[in-house]
Amino acid sequence: MDQVLIDTNILIYAHQPSETLKYERALRTVESLGANGVGCISAQILAEFLSATMRGRHPILPVHDALHQATVLANVFRVLDLTALIVLEAARGVREHQLSYFDAQIWATARLNQVPVIFTEDFIDGRRVEGVQFLNPLVATFDLAKWS
Repeated sequence: MDQVLIDTNILIYAHQPSETLKYERALRTVESLGANGVGCISAQILAEFLSATMRGRHPILPVHDALHQATVLANVFRVLDLTALIVLEAARGVREHQLSYFDAQIWATARLNQVPVIFTEDFIDGRRVEGVQFLNPLVATFDLAKWS
């Protein structure tokens, strides 16, 4: 089975019970990909997870819990490094595909590590960019069984 890069927004929803439907779908997705060994994250995604869950006056998670959850994620999923080649490929993604830089960096990480699918809420569901497909596991029509 192909590897799947899990975007930050899916990880965040998996830690936000107040977003009931998205929480349930995201949590099921993250748990399934972890149990089946097909999920991966990047160093960028791990950093974004920590930043997003700890920021603000009412953070999603207290610092201690956010660090614990990031440690769990790093132990469960393969973490792809950020390299100079990824940075340059991301810039090409901005230029040629009009992606925002940090979205392009996630795309470049998947592409250069031969990960054909990114689970995310941030792109048009089903969109393909140079062999990388973006799928939204939070939509009602998503079939998680195909990835188990």
